[in-house]
Amino acid sequence: MSLPEIVTLSPTPEDYSYTFGGRAPLVTVQPGTVIELTTEDCFGGKVRGTGDLPSQVCVFPYLNPVTGPIAVAGAEPGDVVAVHFVEITPARDYGISSTFPHFGALTATHSTAMLHAPLEERVWLYDLDVKAGTCRFRARNSEFTVDLPLDPMHGTVGVAPAAGEVLASITPGAHGGNLDTPEMRAGTTAYFGVNVEGGLIAIGDGHARQGEGEVCGTAVEAAMRTTVIVDLVKGGGPAWPRLENDDFLISTGSARPLEDAFRISQHDLVGWTGELLGLDQLDAYQLVSQAGLAPAANVCDTNYTMVAKLPKNLLGRTRAYDGLHDRLRETAGAYLRHR
Repeated sequence: MSLPEIVTLSPTPEDYSYTFGGRAPLVTVQPGTVIELTTEDCFGGKVRGTGDLPSQVCVFPYLNPVTGPIAVAGAEPGDVVAVHFVEITPARDYGISSTFPHFGALTATHSTAMLHAPLEERVWLYDLDVKAGTCRFRARNSEFTVDLPLDPMHGTVGVAPAAGEVLASITPGAHGGNLDTPEMRAGTTAYFGVNVEGGLIAIGDGHARQGEGEVCGTAVEAAMRTTVIVDLVKGGGPAWPRLENDDFLISTGSARPLEDAFRISQHDLVGWTGELLGLDQLDAYQLVSQAGLAPAANVCDTNYTMVAKLPKNLLGRTRAYDGLHDRLRETAGAYLRHR
């Protein structure tokens, strides 16, 4: 097969965005374009060791920078833009994680007020070995170390919100944003409903790995070299971001409380399943109830995010978005073979 157009996007610090919406595109590409891009970590590259406390070296709101926006030619409100992740590779040999005094699932926050003292602000430095596929954890107060599997993904991916709204990049919602799901790894296709002309895709918040829930509020944060393929489906834009990999259909929901995020993701998956299989609502509800999975994405951001997963082997020959994920996988394979 012939190779698609390849565009390189390497933003300078002045080019980074900290919002979804409110910015003109850095580049406009045709559907089917391969984009080789770089992203900075959520700390803007300012935390380089255990002595660099984020509260001292980072400046709010200049956290969680994203690369973009990227406009897709022909994308109009109501359409679907697809972002297929071909490769995600750490750009440095280290990653950073931390605890914050008022951020995370197991500490007092601005909306969960407690009388006890906040957690200590502490930084962990992880050694990343791409060749070995490892991410080394080192305890700060003992000699314990362990190598964890490297599993690069992007915590923040989305499009511009509707109605001219501008949202901080740290906020997940119907536009995508800081979803923080480990499912957003190489081999995954993400689908976003288009709200404004061009869609305006932005990507950032690379994680060398992340546990489900991102419990302490940070993953192993890392700058990334990432390759994606963007595409366009006319009409049929989903209300909430959807993902697809070789094995699962995945719906997302972001809200507070966590139960509502769960309900949103399940509601979308029930509707998606019914649409694909021609089932009425209660039959689709029953099938998802018995065959679905529901891992947490994040339980620490400004909104919480849940995902709902359905095995694709239940679909038979039916394919979401007319088999777009499979076609993008083929294009990705051709790109990797010929680069």
